[in-house]
Amino acid sequence: RLAAAAAAASSLGQPGRRASVGGGAAAAAAAAALPSARRTYGSEAKEEEELRIRYLDDEHKGIVVLGLNRSHAKNALNKNLLKMMSKAVDALKSDKKVRTVIFRSEVPGIFCAGADLKERAKMHSSEVSSFVSKARATINEMANLPVPTIAAIDGTALGGGLELALACDIRVAASSAKMGLVETKLAIIPGAGGTQRLPRTIGVSLAKELIFAARVVDGEEAKSMGLISHVVEQNEAGDAAYRRALALAKEFLPQGPVAMRVAKLAINQGMEDLCENIFLGIAFGVNNELLLCSLQTIPTKDRIEGLLAFKEKRPPRYKGE
Repeated sequence: RLAAAAAAASSLGQPGRRASVGGGAAAAAAAAALPSARRTYGSEAKEEEELRIRYLDDEHKGIVVLGLNRSHAKNALNKNLLKMMSKAVDALKSDKKVRTVIFRSEVPGIFCAGADLKERAKMHSSEVSSFVSKARATINEMANLPVPTIAAIDGTALGGGLELALACDIRVAASSAKMGLVETKLAIIPGAGGTQRLPRTIGVSLAKELIFAARVVDGEEAKSMGLISHVVEQNEAGDAAYRRALALAKEFLPQGPVAMRVAKLAINQGMEDLCENIFLGIAFGVNNELLLCSLQTIPTKDRIEGLLAFKEKRPPRYKGE
């Protein structure tokens, strides 16, 4: 079921190749101000690009960064942005050279403000249902990427923006960031997986409290409840969470690519099929899903290389085979 990309700050000096997806309709109000940070993917970057994709090179080769860039609309999710995100994710999931994907914002002070409500206000009720379904499907596609994913939350993540972050395996946030599922304020509910992923992340009772109250928490509060894995003090450039996410992604690079993909699959399916796996464990003395996933790594060349490297006391040279 589980099938199985935003740039490094120029001060980091990381070269890379960039693919850009442009276009999009105007939407909600201007982004709230933080200390301004100039973020680009290179001199050829264009202002109209709403989703920026960068494949990092050198010591970060294998890391892909997806950057939301709708500054005029606080990175709100509209039809066009969802279409671009879906297209990018579809390309990433079949690219064996991709090892980790980082989702970030190119707009200072904002991660994603949720759905584009100005666009939605112009929709017929039937169109709204279709839009919500598309948002949910796109975020599910993100969750199902076969490689580790990290959300770098350097600003506000509300509604669908937080749902996007929740679909990532790991979340890193600046202490000043604000996040919450605030849909009940608009007499609706989180429609892109938030009602399922938030309880799985922080527990049912606390998730209900946050959703019922439409509560917004900062990075420190989010860390204390397990909503994020790492909290960092914001820096002058406004990209502290991204820098931490990049360092974390770099830790993943030396590991066996096939093993990383299969480990994610086993963890995700084990969480989804908890009851089934408990039954199988009692009846047969084995976690069937874990066994099937583990068997996938046994015939790989990487497994043999790992053993050989250990024997020869050298770093392994994995090829994802």
